[in-house]
Amino acid sequence: MKPFAFHRAASVEDAVALLAQTGGRFLAGGSNLADLMKHGVEQPPALVDIGHLDLAHIVTTPSGGVFIGAGATNSATANHPLIRTRYPVLSHAILSGATTQLRNMATGGGNLMQRTRCPYFMDTSFDACNKRMPGSGCGARTGFHREHAVFGGGEACIAVHPSDMAVALAIAAAAIALGGVSAKPWRVAAAENALIGRAPTDAAFHVAAQHALAGAQPLQQNAFKVDLAKHGVVRALTAAAAPH
Repeated sequence: MKPFAFHRAASVEDAVALLAQTGGRFLAGGSNLADLMKHGVEQPPALVDIGHLDLAHIVTTPSGGVFIGAGATNSATANHPLIRTRYPVLSHAILSGATTQLRNMATGGGNLMQRTRCPYFMDTSFDACNKRMPGSGCGARTGFHREHAVFGGGEACIAVHPSDMAVALAIAAAAIALGGVSAKPWRVAAAENALIGRAPTDAAFHVAAQHALAGAQPLQQNAFKVDLAKHGVVRALTAAAAPH
């Protein structure tokens, strides 16, 4: 690992100033950044520690929503009474990812802003990665791409966003959002519209699933994601419609 300077910010304002001065990276939980630094993908000249700052509040807002501070850990968010009672999908999404140890360290801000986990990005022995070396190409397109995007990809990159939490946060109303298929939580308005005014039946759920995966562009190794996602949509809708 390349040597780096370490600064402990005294306040949010101090943290912003230190980042501007050093050209470094913020460090909160470090569960993503530490891995990138160990692998030589990220080599910041400095780290600005913000993990101790007062950024972890989870409180109600005047409009009736809930404010989640960027420094709140995944565990704290998933287990908070406000989240478990008002936004159970978010709680379930967080708890479905990583281990307890990682959730205890990782923060909400870091979870949403984390870099891709594409192996061609994470392993510097691969030269072709446009995210790591712009203009070098996308090694996944002709290499191993079983876990890569079937929506929204292109010649430059077919990596997916790795956050389960981000998918849940894309559900501002009754919505269908897919994770692990694109560089962002993937929503298809036609799938959601297909449910409006219809009874919550298995047939309606299958129609929505067909719409949700229409237009997918899988490669040879990740074509299974299309059928898997259809079943996932039906299963999720069935669970959501079940009496609680």
